[in-house]
Amino acid sequence: MRDACGRTVSYLRLSVTDRCNCRCAYCMPEHGVPMLSHDDILSFEELREMVGAAASLGVRKLRITGGEPLARRGIVGLVRMLSGVEGIEELAMTTNACALAALAPALREAGLDRLNVSLDSLDEGRYARITRCGRLEDVLGGLASARAAGFTNTKVNAVLIGGVNECDIRPLAELARAGGDGPLGVSSVRFIELMPMGECAAWPRERFVSVDKVLEVMGELVPVGPDGVAALYAAPGWKGTVGLIRPMSHKFCSGCARLRITADGMLKPCLHSGEEIALRGLHGDELLDALRLGISHKPLEHHMSAILGRASESARAMNEIGG
Repeated sequence: MRDACGRTVSYLRLSVTDRCNCRCAYCMPEHGVPMLSHDDILSFEELREMVGAAASLGVRKLRITGGEPLARRGIVGLVRMLSGVEGIEELAMTTNACALAALAPALREAGLDRLNVSLDSLDEGRYARITRCGRLEDVLGGLASARAAGFTNTKVNAVLIGGVNECDIRPLAELARAGGDGPLGVSSVRFIELMPMGECAAWPRERFVSVDKVLEVMGELVPVGPDGVAALYAAPGWKGTVGLIRPMSHKFCSGCARLRITADGMLKPCLHSGEEIALRGLHGDELLDALRLGISHKPLEHHMSAILGRASESARAMNEIGG
């Protein structure tokens, strides 16, 4: 289906939990946030029904998100259930990989096609400070396990925070030098601009830096083409790529093909919009009509601006939406 701006909507990001085993400084308060109760979270059957309805309207790519999706009990069974939905051509997951090492083989066998791993630093101390309770060794072990399990085209996502992890640009980018042939199997490292929402909405301006900083640090990078919302670069002799995602400095809203469903069943036409449409309890044509309404309500663009002090209009934190 096309939205009111003529964009084809084919990508659904599905949050399966608001829980996370980390407390990343830009995402959640140090002591966590009130969590949804078990009854408030969509059941596996509800999740599958919503995905099936979205697929019937043209969604072809499904990404499982959280919180941290591996924190959802029975996640392997849910992956198996969703991988069988007719019309879904790619099933991916975004994870912090802290619990991935033990689950990677089962996830691959269940039908998960691809992984994106959140990793903001390769310095053990800095990683611990950013995540507040994560261990870098667990993430690296998870990446190695995913490669051994047969996952390919694995991407690392790093949020660039001015004055915090700019010194990690080159070490992180180097993960992609050998591409899928490297010990961690990372095909692309993508740097993402920090967005003023949730915990970091009131952070000082200097924290919000353009990912063009990556090009300043790594002058050897040359453009090699786009990949969805990322502009891809590579260095001579590299097998993998470096991606730059610019939600702040260069809006990519004009090409947005995404819808989001939160873990409690609210459809968000835009990550940064305050609008939400309740899906829980809807079935058949009512569910399809609600999805169509959400598609038709996708805004032309977001209104965030770190320079002008405009934060995201979303009433939810990132852990409640799924990115």
